[in-house]
Amino acid sequence: MDSLIAVGTGAAFVYSTWNLIEIGLGIEVMARVMDLYFESAGVLIALVSLGKYLEARSKVRTSDAIRQLMALAPEEATLLVEGGEEQKRIPVAEIEAGDILLVKPGERIPVDGSVVKGRSSVDESMLTGESLPVSKEAGDSVVGATLNKNGLLQMRAEKVGQDTVLARIITMVREAQGSKAPIANLADRISLYFVPTVIVLAILAGLSWYFIGQAEFSFALRIFIAVLVIACPCAMGLATPTSIMVGTGRGAQLGVLVKSGEALEMAQKIDAVVFDKTGTLTHGRPELTDVQPIAAEMDVGQILSLVASAESGSEHPLAEAIVNAAREKGLTLAEPSHFEAVPGRGIRAMVREQNILLGNREFMAEQNVTGLGMAVEQIAHGFAGDGKTALYCAAEGRLIALLAIADRLKAEVPATISALQGMGIKIFMLTGDNEITARAIAAQAGISEVFAQVLPRRMSALPWARASTWPSSPVISC
Repeated sequence: MDSLIAVGTGAAFVYSTWNLIEIGLGIEVMARVMDLYFESAGVLIALVSLGKYLEARSKVRTSDAIRQLMALAPEEATLLVEGGEEQKRIPVAEIEAGDILLVKPGERIPVDGSVVKGRSSVDESMLTGESLPVSKEAGDSVVGATLNKNGLLQMRAEKVGQDTVLARIITMVREAQGSKAPIANLADRISLYFVPTVIVLAILAGLSWYFIGQAEFSFALRIFIAVLVIACPCAMGLATPTSIMVGTGRGAQLGVLVKSGEALEMAQKIDAVVFDKTGTLTHGRPELTDVQPIAAEMDVGQILSLVASAESGSEHPLAEAIVNAAREKGLTLAEPSHFEAVPGRGIRAMVREQNILLGNREFMAEQNVTGLGMAVEQIAHGFAGDGKTALYCAAEGRLIALLAIADRLKAEVPATISALQGMGIKIFMLTGDNEITARAIAAQAGISEVFAQVLPRRMSALPWARASTWPSSPVISC
């Protein structure tokens, strides 16, 4: 296409320049004025250049996704040597499989591996999309670039370099960005044969008028240029990549990321949609939804103020949800005189001279908290059935309240799901969350098909990943 445009516009420019010279010499001025094509050549080159600029800018912008992914990985890690007696900071690129690494609170896990010692909560949202940290202890696997929240972990490196999950994700994104839609490939193949054919036809047309038709050279040159310019495949060269860029760009503005041009072209045939839960159907951040007092002498405001004060020293997302809820209500918070986080269990704190415990039921049982009766369990079960996480709160060894935290469903989701189902599209929900919470959120959204506790490495086990399940049905995932 570039060759055809270069020859056509170049010939038009040369022809117009020749006519301009004749106008300056006073030769058939009115006729030559009508044969100036500077603006046509300029507009054509400007349009082609604009298309190439937009395409280049789109590639630069989409490469930001790769840079953001690469920025997730830490540059250095702490290597334990001499049986763990000595610590040494080394570049992540020098880590070898089998090395024992120390990951401190607030640091990102350098490579894929497994925990050999310690207990902590790990934020895996970059991998699973789930906003709630996952408890990790000896024997559990960890993934590079995930964030260690509040405990000290010793881990054994198992997959390094290009074998890590993050490296494979980056490779997949690069391959997707380099892909072309089938229609774009078709345009390339047509241009390969179309361009030389048009050039040959244009030369034959010009020579035929000049030698056979006995036309003047200027007329024959106009015929040559006309064939080149009119036959120029601008639609194939500009409309195809522009339409893909507009489609993917507009989708990105609306929060829809298209994996490739081929996926965009296949969108017209979609009859099934797989929605991720966190951040797509839900807001992607936990919020305090309920405070159920158990102790009769304390009201909701007192309980929330006490719990938020205890959690003010924590960076856990659940703690942030509680503190935000207290501040929205204008409650006064006190600085805890003592704070201790128990990974995977909860927290201990001293607030206003009271020993406060907040966490899951197992933590309450371990601390011999009283008041854990059947009625309390029914409330907690009700929270779970609504897709909420139940937190137990105790003061001075006695249960005083149950709190419920949930990732709220977006208001527009039920109507959107209903509209898609009305179009005959089958809807699935995919999440790394637990089964009970997933089912509850799906019920609120109006979705019946749910796949819970799914990690990226298990995607190949899902129905749409098997060709025998839907041999001719394209699927889009959101």
